Amino acid sequence: MIGWHFEVFVPDGDEARRWAEEELSNPRYADAKPTWFDLMARDIGRFIADLFSSGNGADIGPAALIIVSVVIVAALVTALIIWGRPRGSRTIRRSRGDLLGESDDRSAAQLRADAERSARAGDWDTATILRFRALARELLERDLIDPAPGATAQAIAREAAASFPAEAAALRDAAVAFDDVRYLRHPSDAQRYAQLAATDERMRSVHPEAVPA
Repeated sequence: MIGWHFEVFVPDGDEARRWAEEELSNPRYADAKPTWFDLMARDIGRFIADLFSSGNGADIGPAALIIVSVVIVAALVTALIIWGRPRGSRTIRRSRGDLLGESDDRSAAQLRADAERSARAGDWDTATILRFRALARELLERDLIDPAPGATAQAIAREAAASFPAEAAALRDAAVAFDDVRYLRHPSDAQRYAQLAATDERMRSVHPEAVPA
């Protein structure tokens, strides 16, 4: 008959502490930690439960409980509205980043002013490019379009035309003017810039039409 001998190793205090620190440093414990929203929801749930408990409910009264509940629900709805709108954040980030294939952090007003400066100097090519960028930036800043990264001038014009069908032809012509100068190296002129600037000015003041889903 074979006898089995077991030896139990009991670590000292320092060794046990080191083992515990190594185990708790495992990423699975960090992933399991509740978020701030989880903690807030838990505290609110406990608060509501305490309010409606038999002891507190009798002291406060049903009317006060209803008012407190409505206030809490309104606060939660407000939080969801504020932190539940990713589109606005994406637009802000994009409006200061890539635009028509280039990284440009100028606002629509700055691009428009630079375009006018180039037009006064007779540099119609630069003025045309900058004016269409100003038009696209304005649409982004007003949250009227949400183009994919690297969207072309034609793609931006088509997306804008969905909300502004009356301006579809003018937007298409503006995109063509941009592409002709930027990519095809066709020279622009005062007339073409004036048409693009007029389109930009109209787009600043018109409101989008309702588009069926």
